[in-house]
Amino acid sequence: MTDNNPEWIGDFCLETAPSPAVIILFGAGGDLACRKLFPSLYQLFRAKLLHRDFQIACCLRSAEGFREKVRAALPENGPDLREAFLDLLVPVCGNYRQAGFFSDLRNYLQELDRRPGSCRCNRLFYLAVPPDACAGVVASLHAAGLLEESGPGSPWSHVVLEKPFGKDLVSSLELDKRLHQYLREEQIFRIDHYLGKETVQNIAMLRFANSIFEPLWNRHYIDHIQITMAEDLGVEHRAGYYEESGLLRDMFQNHMLAMLSLAAMEMPETFSADAVREEQRKVIDAIRRYTPEDWSANIVRAQYAAGNGMAGYREEPGVARDSMTETYAAARLFIDNDRWQGVPFYIRSGKRLAARQSEIAIVFKQITHSVFAPVRAEDIAGDTLVMHVQPEEGMDLTIQAKHPGPRLCMGPMTLHFHYSELAKKTEVTEAYARLLLDAMLGDSTLFMRSDLITSGWELFTPVLQIWAKEPERIPLRFYPAGSDGPAEGAALLFRDNREWRRLEP
Repeated sequence: MTDNNPEWIGDFCLETAPSPAVIILFGAGGDLACRKLFPSLYQLFRAKLLHRDFQIACCLRSAEGFREKVRAALPENGPDLREAFLDLLVPVCGNYRQAGFFSDLRNYLQELDRRPGSCRCNRLFYLAVPPDACAGVVASLHAAGLLEESGPGSPWSHVVLEKPFGKDLVSSLELDKRLHQYLREEQIFRIDHYLGKETVQNIAMLRFANSIFEPLWNRHYIDHIQITMAEDLGVEHRAGYYEESGLLRDMFQNHMLAMLSLAAMEMPETFSADAVREEQRKVIDAIRRYTPEDWSANIVRAQYAAGNGMAGYREEPGVARDSMTETYAAARLFIDNDRWQGVPFYIRSGKRLAARQSEIAIVFKQITHSVFAPVRAEDIAGDTLVMHVQPEEGMDLTIQAKHPGPRLCMGPMTLHFHYSELAKKTEVTEAYARLLLDAMLGDSTLFMRSDLITSGWELFTPVLQIWAKEPERIPLRFYPAGSDGPAEGAALLFRDNREWRRLEP
């Protein structure tokens, strides 16, 4: 994705290494940095994809115990290599909410550029900070002169933002306005780590590079599509964030719509960032806008209750005992264009469900006539293509075939492909590593553009308003922790004579 003419070794193409850069990581002492960012940067380091002049400026309150904390977060695959990586980390201590901090940061970056034999580095500012702090940090970076770009060929300054991008349409537009006061859209990289996963990236290639799929990828052959993003964990240490956000804001407006739009978009003119994201936008804009009455029949919200030996959401530390925050949502959507008219898209996501399982399932229509008497056509299930996103990335294609033996016995048989099978040949790039590398290379294909964010909020803000002002229209349901979700979620499909795919631990 980062190089139109990559080198190849055997079956695998090599990545393109970025030019000299420094990552300025705000929130370097936080949970996200230790769980995801440092291990991902370490993976790029081990793959020799970081320039020799690369450094990581770690913005945090105090450096005490910091190096040991990062060391513990890295895989134990070579102490010398880990120590070499840790030497790239430079603590820049202080409070980023105070203006003086940015003077110190500017001085550090200027000193870095003046090193003997060094050129001025590109700058990637990663804001792993609370959502309400992002606009202020960007404004302070601008005031300190750290976002300036001289023009083509000069060092760049990119800013990576973590979701949520606002909490509704109005706040999203306000955030976008504030960001664009100081940044061009090309400088902003809104990260959705699900888009960095191999299977999600492969959706477009599967469709547009294989003639056996694209002619069938439409309402004439596809019965429906299911998108599931299920977690077996509860809110864990994120109760404070979750009470403010809820499942719909956390998952539907970004992850779910991103996956849906990639699965449903038209073929872009080229596989470039703007062309791909333009087709994604068209899909999201074409999703049917429901009235409040329509939403009542097409969306379910629920919260996990105590069950299977596990506590309910309201019993979690930091959660109000009368909380109305949803931890599960399911919806039936339609895309009103020629390709998808009449095909339902069922999407669901939830916490504390029966399994950790994220996938896109393309369910094809049943045959209309069976020559295999006494088997009737209506008894032969439609073929199903499943793109697994987590926990194990890969694809399954379930088709009808003859079972071994002398009798003519028909049944489903599944063809499997999992990326883990390639691990012996090459290391599969982690999602955050993929996205960090793309941000350094200036490839924004796997990042969310501002109009995509706006279109998503236009779709789901009315739901949030109904829940806030007319909650009786869409009552909060409950489901036992460790289950497949509420009965009302299953009913979304049952009334269409369909059913969710099982969540399998």
